[in-house]
Amino acid sequence: MKNIFSTAIIASVALVSCGTVQSLVQNTFPYTANVLISTGVPANKEVSSTATASNVQTWFGGNNNAKIKDVRISDAKVSVVSPSGGNLSDFKSVKVYVSSSGTGERLVASRSDISTSSSSINLDLNDTGYLDEVVKSTGLTVRTVYELKNQTSSDMNIKIALNFSSVPAN
Repeated sequence: MKNIFSTAIIASVALVSCGTVQSLVQNTFPYTANVLISTGVPANKEVSSTATASNVQTWFGGNNNAKIKDVRISDAKVSVVSPSGGNLSDFKSVKVYVSSSGTGERLVASRSDISTSSSSINLDLNDTGYLDEVVKSTGLTVRTVYELKNQTSSDMNIKIALNFSSVPAN
């Protein structure tokens, strides 16, 4: 009985430590961009905003020798930064694309038929495969395409938050 109990404890510790090691080994790195939606943006028309991912570039971009691989999008969220108390009810759709020097643009996340009065929503992730080439190249760019149901009554600032995950390269 003692042997079974001891074996169970050792097995539990081993399983927990394997999960801990995996979470330490797997990297997650964020990217955020602010997008200004001005009152002049027309409804029912797709509008685009582009930003350079300087924080991702500082960590990995432009370094094809970076010791990471299997980079994927792991999370994408849109949040209203201002006005205070603002919500996403005026939005019809949001799409987020990534690209870099020498790579084509890839849709990583989107949401259509937005019908919420919440100040933030998670976007649906697109299975784009691995993004190693895009993230490790120079000039990583994120382009946000949005469409409004109604013109906003005041300027709105939204934040696009992307998380990428990777594993160490051998």
